[in-house]
Amino acid sequence: MIETLLSFFKVETRAELIWVIIGLGAQLLFSMRFIIQWIASEKQRRSVVPELFWWFSITGGLTLLAYAVHRQDPVFILGQSLGVVIYLRNIWLIYAEKRAARQSI
Repeated sequence: MIETLLSFFKVETRAELIWVIIGLGAQLLFSMRFIIQWIASEKQRRSVVPELFWWFSITGGLTLLAYAVHRQDPVFILGQSLGVVIYLRNIWLIYAEKRAARQSI
């Protein structure tokens, strides 16, 4: 079974296979944000970006960044680094808005 997976993913070691699995899992997390956004928009019949979108973005982005660093891919590293900063800023803005709303009550 392991040998088949090594061959299928074109890797030579179990460690590299684990990194490929991490990369695939990260991509799944990252892709889930679009499904979350789509469902939320369909429910409201308008384009919305729920908070969960940003949490999937951060989780997937950080995991993809770890994968990119492991693969030593400077293009991928740069792309994911900028994205993670943007996702974190959006979460910060959401929580700042929530704090302001609580204080105004």
